[in-house]
Amino acid sequence: MRNIELKSLLLATTLLSFSGTAIVGPDFRVNTVVIDPGHGGRDPGTRGKKTLEKDVALKISLKLGEYIEKNIPGVKVIYTRKTDQYVALDERAIIANKNKADLFICIHANAVPNTTAYGTETYVMGINKGDKNFDVAKRENSVMLRDDNYEQRYEGFDPSSPESYILFSLAQSAYQESSLIFASLVEKEFKTKAGRYSRGVRQAGFWVLWRTSMPSVLVETGFLTYPKEEAFLASDSGQDLIAAGIFRAFKEYKTQIESIN
Repeated sequence: MRNIELKSLLLATTLLSFSGTAIVGPDFRVNTVVIDPGHGGRDPGTRGKKTLEKDVALKISLKLGEYIEKNIPGVKVIYTRKTDQYVALDERAIIANKNKADLFICIHANAVPNTTAYGTETYVMGINKGDKNFDVAKRENSVMLRDDNYEQRYEGFDPSSPESYILFSLAQSAYQESSLIFASLVEKEFKTKAGRYSRGVRQAGFWVLWRTSMPSVLVETGFLTYPKEEAFLASDSGQDLIAAGIFRAFKEYKTQIESIN
């Protein structure tokens, strides 16, 4: 198995033993959320004709955090970045784990050669089901190639090799059920309240989701390669609609999870 070290396989096997539903104790509360604006700094992410993914992701993330802080007292919001700076993929997961986050939200924007594709997608960690999901995972994971000593840092993981993704087939997140609940709420809000076309909840092998020890999702807010959607995502009103949709999903998720106890 090229590019997969024994250490990674052992970790995957260990995680497998914890697969199933979310680990929620009797006093569990969603008190800390980490918001992760994709890309940044020397990594622009995808591009539209005038717009960079890193800028859209940051603006939506800051709006989302502000919504939470102003409307849900007691919830601590942590950002992996608040400015146009580069943050390595592994460091993003470290921030979430170190702060013992209860939810991890990655914000991104999509792009494909087909300039007519549009709509939102929300991903949870899982096996790449279909070529399109794999393409998205490869693109987002390829950020690690920008990091010094990336082969050592990411344990030989090759984002372009299907063989490397065996890690994700061996280990299903212990928080998958909670991740799916939140992802479904996000897409529901996009469709019913924000007026966006929802392409649904999907699974793919994102390194950053795999390495976070809490429910986690990656939100593709739209396609910068579709002119109308690029204009929407570049606008203040469009960014506000997306942020508000994720906020409402977060509020509902928090209510649902805490009502179980």
